Amino acid sequence: MKQLLEFIPLIIFFILFKMYDIYVGISALMMTSTVAFIINWMIYKKIEKMALFTYLMIIIFGAMTLYFHNAAFIKWKVTIIYLLFSVVLFTSQLVFKKPLLQNILAKSVELDNLVWHRLNIVWAIFFLACAMANLYITYFMSEQFWVTFKVFILPSLTLAISVISGIYMYKNINKVEKLES
Repeated sequence: MKQLLEFIPLIIFFILFKMYDIYVGISALMMTSTVAFIINWMIYKKIEKMALFTYLMIIIFGAMTLYFHNAAFIKWKVTIIYLLFSVVLFTSQLVFKKPLLQNILAKSVELDNLVWHRLNIVWAIFFLACAMANLYITYFMSEQFWVTFKVFILPSLTLAISVISGIYMYKNINKVEKLES
C-alpha cells in the first residue's frame, strides 16, 4: 500500500508531462505527493524518515523548478537523493563499521556480518551508479528520456536489485539456520 501511495504521484506526473509539459507535471507531482503523504500519515499514524526526506525534496526542488522555470532542479533532486543514500551506506560501513542495512533489517532477518557488509556495499554502489546515470541523462539526453528514466527505469532497477538482494538474503538465511542446527 505504501509503495502504491508513493508510485501514484509519479504516474500522474508522467501523464501530465506527456499531455502538457514538465512544469504541469511537477505541479501535479507536488500536489499528489502531498495528498499521498497525508493519506500515509492518516493510515499508519507514522511517517518514516525516508518518506519525509523524499517528500521534502520533492517540495523543495519542485518549488525551485517552478519558481525559476528550470527543470534542472527537479532532475538534480534524483542525483542528490541517490548520492546521499550512497554516502550514508558507505559511511555506515566504513566509518561506523556497522552496515546501515543491518541496523534497519537485523530485527527481521538474521544474517552473517559478511553478508550484511556485502549487501550494504552493493546497495551503496547501486545508488551511486543511479546518481551518476541520472546526472548523465540529465545533461546528455532529452527531457522525454529523463522522465521515462525517472518514472519507469529507476523503479524497475530498484525492484530488480531488491529481488536479487532478497534471493541472496534467503540463500544466506538457510546457511545461518543450518549452522545453528
